[in-house]
Amino acid sequence: MDEAAKYAIGVAAKAVYVADQSDPSRNHYVFAYTITVTNTGTVAAQLVSRHWIITDSDHHVQEVKGLGVVGQQPLLKPGESFEYTSGASLPTAVGTMRGTYQMMAEDGHGFEAEIPVFTLSVPRVLH
Repeated sequence: MDEAAKYAIGVAAKAVYVADQSDPSRNHYVFAYTITVTNTGTVAAQLVSRHWIITDSDHHVQEVKGLGVVGQQPLLKPGESFEYTSGASLPTAVGTMRGTYQMMAEDGHGFEAEIPVFTLSVPRVLH
């Protein structure tokens, strides 16, 4: 069996601008993002920790590392998904987020699931 097929996690993200929590006059832009993590492999795996790389449009990078997501470390059986919503704030109207989830398979194999880059943007800023 192909290792990559055994330990496969799909990650989908969508982000929205939260206008009522933002203050553009103070360079404070708040975004909410919803992540769906799906075990597309054949072995149950637990999301243990996360590593985010958040980049604003001035190329300032924030790295965020921590256990679990939204206070949870979900165990995903093959075919199961876990969805959660969290937030980020930036000093610019546009930025990106990407990263990895550190996973632990039921059989003791540790691996990383890539979080593909997605954009944080105030509506009508990007053309």
